[in-house]
This record gives sequence, structure tokens and C-alpha cells, in this order.
Amino acid sequence: MTKAFFSSGDVIADRRADYARMLDEQGDCAAAAELMDQALEMVPDWAAGWDLAGIFHEKSGNVAKAIAAWRRLEALDDAGVFGARLKLAAHDAGPAGEGTAVGYVEALFDQYAPQFEESLVGRLGYRVPDLLDALVAEEMARLGLSSFERALDLGCGTGLMGERLRGKVGHIEGVDISAAMIAETARKGIYDSLAKAELVATLNARRADVDLVTAADVLIYCGALQPVLSALMPAMRPGGLVAFSLEAHEGEEALFLRPSLRYAHGVQATRDALVVAGLEVLRFETAVLRFDRGAPITGILVVARKPAVDLTAANDEAEGGDVAA
Repeated sequence: MTKAFFSSGDVIADRRADYARMLDEQGDCAAAAELMDQALEMVPDWAAGWDLAGIFHEKSGNVAKAIAAWRRLEALDDAGVFGARLKLAAHDAGPAGEGTAVGYVEALFDQYAPQFEESLVGRLGYRVPDLLDALVAEEMARLGLSSFERALDLGCGTGLMGERLRGKVGHIEGVDISAAMIAETARKGIYDSLAKAELVATLNARRADVDLVTAADVLIYCGALQPVLSALMPAMRPGGLVAFSLEAHEGEEALFLRPSLRYAHGVQATRDALVVAGLEVLRFETAVLRFDRGAPITGILVVARKPAVDLTAANDEAEGGDVAA
């Protein structure tokens, strides 16, 4: 049972919610919203109900009522699994906060895991693993690399990126915030190890032990790039590669939160963030990543390299030498 269908504990309220969903599917969003309002009069502390009410009010064009519903939801949902904070931020009704909305992203992919590949690849034309893999292969050839010793696939999902990397890597680890995603990919036997963990925490726990890091359609849920890149650099070996994707926009903002609750990153701001982090940009391209409601989603594909000489270590040694002298 997904989070959207959590019971209210009241049979009548649940029936009204079921009928509201049916009305919504038939295109009568206003009637669905009205019915949810009636259900919530009976169970005013039903978090999932407030989420549905907000969704139906938004779809019917009553954004003010949607915002009011999500404010109520935010107060009820301590774990943040319904993403009320993000929904408010997407409508300029509150701050998005910093970093990944862990509760929301974990719940989203836990419920999405069983139909993930069918939906993303089959219906939405998802291309990111293929695109990133091709860029990595091209850079390997250019740099004269035959393989990588150790790789880390962040947000590994059901293993779509790992499947493509497997032949290029001696040892590959998969990390995902969703236990359901980990369970799905474990059945395939792609990775040498799998772990349920948050992305930045994973990177912060490592020290220069991987020579390839990938993140396919993952950083779109993380917000600002700087904290991720700051954690990434110490985790990589000198000369190691990182390959990742972002959703793109051409404006001056570094990023903004889309109604899809995914972040879009500015093209120039992304270039600047890579340079500031100390990464050498090898490939920086825009491409259609997938389709959403029939519309193409344009993104950024990046392959970058940590300098072959660890400048931080070199500076530390130089400073130590000055003191000794």
C-alpha cells in the first residue's frame, strides 16, 4: 500500500477518498477536492487526506486552497513523507530548505520501485544511463583507461546505471536512499555491495577510495550542488572521474524547484560550481533526458575529473615543509 492510500481509520472517510480519486481520474478535480474536504471534516488529522485535498485543489485551479491544505499537512507529517515543504516551496509559499528532503524521496521511491523500470524506461523514454555510459566510455578511450578499479553508483535505483558500468569496473558499490529500490536491484546481482544510505552522508564517510562515481538522475532531488561536490572531492582518488545528470534551465538562477518537486539547475551556474569545487570538466552537454507528460525534459550531462595531483595534500605538505624549515 503506497503512502497515497494510507487509511484514515474511518471507513466512511476512506470511501469518500476512494470516490474522490475516481472523480479525479475522470477529470472532475473540483468535485474530487470538495469530496476530500468533506472527508477531512470527519478526520481532520489525516495527513494523507490533506495531501490528496491539496493535489485535487491544485489540479482544479484553486491554488490558495491547495496551499492551505499543504500547510495543514506540513504540521501533521513530521517525517515529511508527503513532501509538503517542497510543494509549498514550488508555489512560492515557503522555503524549500537545504539538501535532500529525505523522508519524501525515500517514500517516493519505496512506492515507485516495483514499476520503476516499466514506467521510466518504457513510458517516459528515460535515456540517462545510456547517455552517461557513452560519455564515460569516450573519456576512457581518450584518457587511455581500460577499466576502473572501484566505482560508486549513487542513487543506484534498480541498477540501470550499474548494468552499463559492470564491464568497466572491477568492484562496484550501489547506494540508494530507498530500501525497496535496493531490494529490487539486489535480485539482479549487478553490484558487489549495496547499501541503504543518503548520498552526502555516504560520500562524507569515504576518503579517496573510488576512481569512478556516478549519479544518474539523482542530484535533481538534492538541491544545491556545492555540498555534494564538497563531499565528493575527498571521496575520490586523484584522477578519478565523476559522471552525473541534472535537469537544466537557461536562467540566471543557480537552481529552482519545479512543480514536479525536482530541481532544475542553471547551465552556467553548474559550470561555475564544478570549477569552484576544483574539478576538471571533461564533458558538459545538454540533451533530452526523458519525457514528462509528453514534453521533453532537457538536462545537463557532466563528466569531470579530480586533478591527478591532490592539490590539498600537496599544499599541506608544502606548508609542513615551511614549518620544518
